Amino acid sequence: QVQLVESGGGLVQPGGSLRLSCAASGRTASSLSMGWFRQAPGKEREFVAAISWNGGTIYNVDSVKGRFTISRDDAKNTVHLQMNGLNPEDTAVYYCAAERTIVPKTDQYEYNFWGQGTQVTVSS
Repeated sequence: QVQLVESGGGLVQPGGSLRLSCAASGRTASSLSMGWFRQAPGKEREFVAAISWNGGTIYNVDSVKGRFTISRDDAKNTVHLQMNGLNPEDTAVYYCAAERTIVPKTDQYEYNFWGQGTQVTVSS
């Protein structure tokens, strides 16, 4: 079993930055592909970014390219999402997900392990 705990959400002004973290625990935490998804009010959960177990493959949704960066620290079994240039459209609950795959997935239905979510609000 894998447990995921997100942190780092909060309220930020437009143009600001936040760094989300997702700490993974469990027997195979270091061999997991990890993803970030978000769900805005009244909308479906959408893919944001994903990274392979070794950090060699990274995917980002077009709307965050150049602004968000996913990375992992295997020594701490933690994945980060550095978010810069935030705008109100980025307001959502952000979820960390994990799966035992070599190639990271962009489809939420291919992830079996999820964190509880962390709220990100971008507002002036």
